[in-house]
Amino acid sequence: MKQINAREAVLEHFRWDGGHADVWAVFRDGAALAAVVRGLAEPFRRAGVTAVVGLESRGFLLGAAVAVQLGVGFVPVRKAAGLFPGEKLIRETDRDYRGLRHTLRLQRAALGERDRVLLVDDWIETGSQAAAVRELVLECGAGWAGCAVIVDQLTGRRRPALGPIHGLLRADELPAALHA
Repeated sequence: MKQINAREAVLEHFRWDGGHADVWAVFRDGAALAAVVRGLAEPFRRAGVTAVVGLESRGFLLGAAVAVQLGVGFVPVRKAAGLFPGEKLIRETDRDYRGLRHTLRLQRAALGERDRVLLVDDWIETGSQAAAVRELVLECGAGWAGCAVIVDQLTGRRRPALGPIHGLLRADELPAALHA
């Protein structure tokens, strides 16, 4: 079986649905998902990563898979609702692309000063959530390795503060949305 590359896998499975980006079809195709996970992990194999954090919800799936690929543990970052035991650090994000703020939570005991952390998610646009996660990680005393995302749409002042950002592709490389 031919191994596909991550970029091709995303482009083959990406769709616009009602004006919204839909990457869920990547998860349904095992070969495509494996390619995406490898593609997200590869640039960080020698970065000393000891833990991968992922944002609810696609970041949970991708982050856990990348953690397995890197041979490290996974740490969830939850949004406001839902059971999440133990002492937590909490940050409210700046407004996202929809103008919404999110409350993000990280278990305080999940990371420590010996950790170097990679954030994995599906998309980065304003960087508001990534910036809040970085603050949580640093508050735990851990180091920051950067971000790995399927689609990188980040521009502006946040990019340098977030360290290395590896996107499988840029938003402007996606097929144009068809509007009826």
